[in-house]
Amino acid sequence: MSQFFAIHPDNPQPRLVRQAVEILQRGGIVAYPTDSAYALGCRLGDKRSLEGIRRIRKLDDGHNFTLMCPDLSVLGTYARVSNRSYRLIRNATPGPYTFILEATGEVPRRLLHPRRKTVGVRVPDNRIAQALLAELAEPIMSVTLILPGDEYPLTDPYDIRDTLEHEVELVIDGGFCGLEPTSVIDLSEDEPRVMREGLGDIARFSQ
Repeated sequence: MSQFFAIHPDNPQPRLVRQAVEILQRGGIVAYPTDSAYALGCRLGDKRSLEGIRRIRKLDDGHNFTLMCPDLSVLGTYARVSNRSYRLIRNATPGPYTFILEATGEVPRRLLHPRRKTVGVRVPDNRIAQALLAELAEPIMSVTLILPGDEYPLTDPYDIRDTLEHEVELVIDGGFCGLEPTSVIDLSEDEPRVMREGLGDIARFSQ
């Protein structure tokens, strides 16, 4: 049975944030709000939790997982970024964008696209997500909470709890955060390529 925390979207309660991070550190899967939609997250490199998320989402090996990061200071640890790509990312973050980048050796192989060796990177503009990242002091491995066969992400924390109460350790109620997932921009090659149009202005990546 999953726990359920109501965390204020503008002023996240430190006690609840600490408890949520303790659940992540123990290997738990957490459903939490972002600036685009609810996401499933676990600690980076936790194999059991990663497989649990794969099972919930029915993901194949070709799915690009996303590292939810507090800011760009950790970017060089996990991804190789050209100067041009860094400027594009800097001008678009924090915000509802996921950037596909060539991964460094710091990223566990099980998170990588099997052929391209890429990983998603994202800096959310959401106070709850940022509070979790600050307390954890490392990226959260994340995917959008879209269930198999659904067109849109789950948006109601109570529905999330009812649906996934035996699959996740914690559901965070951070209020409504939207139906649309992020826009996904591939920056792993010479020219930016929009892989999915979601929230956020994509015009800056097609010029």
